[in-house]
Amino acid sequence: MRTQRRPGGERVYGVFDNQLPAALKKLPFDRHLSLQNVRKVVSEADGYQPHLIAPEQGYRRLIDGALGYFKGPAEASVDAVHFILKEIVRKSLNETQELKRFPTLQTEVAAAANEALERFREDGRKTATRLVDMESSYLTVEFFRKLPQEVEKGGNPQASAMDRYTEAHLRRIGSNVSAYVGMVCETLKNSIPKAVVYCQVREAKNSLLNHFYTQVGRKEGKQLAALLDEDPALMERREGCAKRLELYKAARDEIDAVSWARS
Repeated sequence: MRTQRRPGGERVYGVFDNQLPAALKKLPFDRHLSLQNVRKVVSEADGYQPHLIAPEQGYRRLIDGALGYFKGPAEASVDAVHFILKEIVRKSLNETQELKRFPTLQTEVAAAANEALERFREDGRKTATRLVDMESSYLTVEFFRKLPQEVEKGGNPQASAMDRYTEAHLRRIGSNVSAYVGMVCETLKNSIPKAVVYCQVREAKNSLLNHFYTQVGRKEGKQLAALLDEDPALMERREGCAKRLELYKAARDEIDAVSWARS
């Protein structure tokens, strides 16, 4: 219950500092990069004539498969911040005493705010998953250039993948992929929060009700009155008073004009 009393900003940072790192640690990389799976992927990817230096396609498939796991924590971070923002909006509306006088307006504002938050969440999800896709689409070549060459003297390029890739070699492949995935994990641990803040928190702060304001500006007098739960009889009386006031102002201006003409 204590977390429900946290300020919104602290709860959002809690997603980035605690929830996201914890989710990343739980990803099944050990299973994905097990000796058995590395052997299977390398064998299926490289066929019977593997590359002399390294099983390139095997590396790519192992990396693509590992990086795909990052989409889950990325989307979970987006959803967690979304629900925090919804709760902040709900509490703010309930605590705004002025709005309680206008229940219809309060309902409309709440609906508009939630609709905007849904749009922000969709943008956040697209951006966060795009960051993962970007890492998958272009590997950091410099990382692999720094790896020690894996060519063994006397290696036979015509041998089958399983004959050529010894257990030690396969373990080295798994270790290299694990190191690369760890590097990408550190990058995403910083970039995913930035995407969430930019697409959701920042937009909620700057433009939560912009669309609603535009719609209200297009409403006519009677629609605005209904939005404010104004009594129809009172509204009619107020309009009558406004018309009489305009007539009084026009009469005053005419009298002033005649007085100036005589003087």
